[in-house]
Amino acid sequence: MFVLDPRLQQDTIDFGHFSLSRLLLMNDCRYPWFILVPQRESLQEIHQLTGADRQQLWDESARLSLWMERYFDADKLNIAALGNIVSQLHLHHVGRRIDDPAWPNPIWGHSPAIPYSPEEIESLYREVQTEFIDLLNKSESLT
Repeated sequence: MFVLDPRLQQDTIDFGHFSLSRLLLMNDCRYPWFILVPQRESLQEIHQLTGADRQQLWDESARLSLWMERYFDADKLNIAALGNIVSQLHLHHVGRRIDDPAWPNPIWGHSPAIPYSPEEIESLYREVQTEFIDLLNKSESLT
């Protein structure tokens, strides 16, 4: 049975899920930062997915990436599957801008996160639901 890592639960807002992956928003308003978590049990690496699931993850990642570039007017999109702290397989999608606080350095460890306001979360949630209406199963709640 798939269980989301407690650290991801703590640091993110659940925006629903695609056919394979849970879509999470990292609760740091300085960067457009989404995380895809394949809803499969006990995976740490992309190569552990079946071929079909691996293709589905790339398809979901590409769709999310295209929207993020367009919606956030990102100068660069960073996609990473690090797992040094959270070993559960997850794929970060971070929209970077040359005027963001950490540019051009990595965002990890730069400074403490600044949480979204409830209004910002609701607005972004509506945008995501509209963009991915054909793919996204809604989250039970926005907590």
